Amino acid sequence: MNKILSYVRRCVEDYDMIQPGDRVAVGVSGGKDSLILLAALARLREFYPKPFTVEAITLDLGLEGLDFQPVARYCQTIGVPYTLIPTEIAHVIFDLRREKNPCSMCAKMRRGALHAAMLERDLRKIALGHHFDDAVETFFLSLFYEGRLSCFQPVTWLDRTGISQIRPLLYCSEGHIRTVAERERLPVVHNPCPADGYTKRQEVKELVYTLGQRYPNLKSRVFGAMQRLPLPEWGPVERRRMPPLE
Repeated sequence: MNKILSYVRRCVEDYDMIQPGDRVAVGVSGGKDSLILLAALARLREFYPKPFTVEAITLDLGLEGLDFQPVARYCQTIGVPYTLIPTEIAHVIFDLRREKNPCSMCAKMRRGALHAAMLERDLRKIALGHHFDDAVETFFLSLFYEGRLSCFQPVTWLDRTGISQIRPLLYCSEGHIRTVAERERLPVVHNPCPADGYTKRQEVKELVYTLGQRYPNLKSRVFGAMQRLPLPEWGPVERRRMPPLE
């Protein structure tokens, strides 16, 4: 966990993600990524030179078999306020609209519900669990399916809502996150979404893995290129060498 914490702190500093007095909401889906992010930020707040607080928010999409009580208990043990927001997003997407490609619509609805919940609580900064592998895969998704060089940003200002999105896990690889989540015995909630594993992102993930077997350090090279170009808002505040992750 200490290595994850050091990567998170470096990312937060490189992109100036947290300011003194920030109340940082963490979008906790129950997956390994968001739980590791929550654990890291909860520890970082204890010694970071810019004081900030952490709160956890979970959207219950209404899928059968989800139990977030272990997440709620974990938040209590680490001293983080926890809010569970019930929604009917799954019912709308799968039962009413019967979306053939549900991921885009689901993302939009989740984002809207999450931002509404934040504004009700006067929260203006949200930490999302996108990591190193997510960034590289998103870059390839944009290239293959949109014909452009693009990716989400480390820090995104949403002027319509006045909310800032930050992604402190960008220096952490998925494999490392998985290992630490298992070692720490985090209360990971299995994703029962019918579309899980059958998406364009999953196809790109498998392709990048295959290419990585042939071209060593492929993901690190792509990530470094995104910083050096840089893509919009990808140049760190103080340019530093990202540690090799593969």
